[in-house]
Amino acid sequence: MNIGLFGGSFDPIHRGHLALAQAAASRYSLRQVLFVPANVPPHKQKQPLTAFIHRYAMVALATQDEQGFVASLLEAPEVTAHGGVNYSIDTVRRLKQTFKKSDRLFFLIGIDAFRDIAKWHEARALLAECDFIVASRPGYSLRDVAESLPEGLRPPAAVTRPFHEQPAKGDLVLPGVTLHLLEGIQQNVSATAIRAAAAQGKPLGQWLDPRVADYIKKHRLYRGK
Repeated sequence: MNIGLFGGSFDPIHRGHLALAQAAASRYSLRQVLFVPANVPPHKQKQPLTAFIHRYAMVALATQDEQGFVASLLEAPEVTAHGGVNYSIDTVRRLKQTFKKSDRLFFLIGIDAFRDIAKWHEARALLAECDFIVASRPGYSLRDVAESLPEGLRPPAAVTRPFHEQPAKGDLVLPGVTLHLLEGIQQNVSATAIRAAAAQGKPLGQWLDPRVADYIKKHRLYRGK
């Protein structure tokens, strides 16, 4: 069975997240997509985050009608190590311990986040543990993707130089890493803009599942931020 893992702060989860997961599930026959809110994302340790319970609740609301989409507690505060910081490699290894031999894991990520993959904790090990589905968008080339890989996995410059004219789409299979580049997901939405709109009491329906928008209003999330 093909299983997708989609991690993030989800502060809040929005239509762009859902569009990526829906496209990935359709394109790569994912029977299940696990949405994994992070307790403390390593790259956001100094940034204020909405309480985990609220972010998890919003993910649960946004995914409840989507077949195969699951709100996961894999990175809930009570199960994470390292003082609460979540490392994707640990989550992936913990998840794969529950797999059958025939199960295959796909890690979902946007191309902006993927550009920093070489800085992630045990990046080479993570890339070897599962396939990556990278949501691409216009303006990125295949060379950008290849040059984002950690040293040791990155092809030589002479190899990647011709890639700059090729859009980031298709599959990139190299020793130790398999990338599936998913293009055509055009969702002009950001969590930052949503939080700013919520702080001003503006309607959020254009970006969010109505149940998530109602939850934010009911609990007065993002007010004063």
